[in-house]
Amino acid sequence: MSLRIPVPAGKLPQAGGRVLFEFDGRSLALFNVEGQLYAIDDSCPHQGASLCGGRLDGRVIQCCAHGLRFDLSSGYLLNSTQLKVANYPVEVVDGHAYIVIASEESVP
Repeated sequence: MSLRIPVPAGKLPQAGGRVLFEFDGRSLALFNVEGQLYAIDDSCPHQGASLCGGRLDGRVIQCCAHGLRFDLSSGYLLNSTQLKVANYPVEVVDGHAYIVIASEESVP
């Protein structure tokens, strides 16, 4: 079972844009890279700095605090699988976007 979080009205970013919003005590950052939507937790796994305001280069977001760069599609630190920011698939159904978060039981 998974949770489908509706993206709030007016929070869907335009191409090249990003938005930050809160849902159930969690901060989520949503990016639009060339029409593809990517969702991540807005907390760098290194020391918790916000990622939403970082430098975006294609689908790579750079943490403002220490410069770590993460691939939005996989969540992994570039050139490594040792550090990962939580990332979530985004579904668009009938013009409405949903961030899909897998339940703890379904995560391997």
